[in-house]
Amino acid sequence: MAATVHTPPRHIKRLPQVMAATGFGRAWIYELMKRGDFPQAHKIGARAVGWDSQEIEAWVAKQLGEASA
Repeated sequence: MAATVHTPPRHIKRLPQVMAATGFGRAWIYELMKRGDFPQAHKIGARAVGWDSQEIEAWVAKQLGEASA
């Protein structure tokens, strides 16, 4: 029987969630974004940004040496 892979629904991650997922602080996340080594934030409001949850999860998987789906 084939194993099913559960993919969580796509959502917007805010900075505290991204920091928790990566273990990085705000300044380092923005430095990596500037270098092009981290998913870019998307403007979601007049004064708010967020990250695509699938992009963050794929980045974390890549750092851990896992194949991304």
